[in-house]
Amino acid sequence: MGAKKRPFYRLVVADSRAPRDGRFIEIIGHYNPIVDPVELVIDKEKAQDWLKKGAQPSDTVKRLFKQVGVIA
Repeated sequence: MGAKKRPFYRLVVADSRAPRDGRFIEIIGHYNPIVDPVELVIDKEKAQDWLKKGAQPSDTVKRLFKQVGVIA
C-alpha cells in the first residue's frame, strides 16, 4: 500500500506466524499519515471483537486504538 514517500497503512489481523507483509485474516481499518488532518479509520466493533478473542496489538496499533477509543 502507499507509494514511494507516500505511506498508507492497512490495519489487519494476522497470525503471528505469518510474514509481516504476508497473509492476513481480516482488514479492520486504515491509516493515512500524509493528509492533514491524519486519516485514521478503524472498525471499532471488529477491533474489540478480535481483542476479546485474544489478539495482541503491536505497540503502534495500540497507540492508534487509544486515539479512536477502542481501548482505554
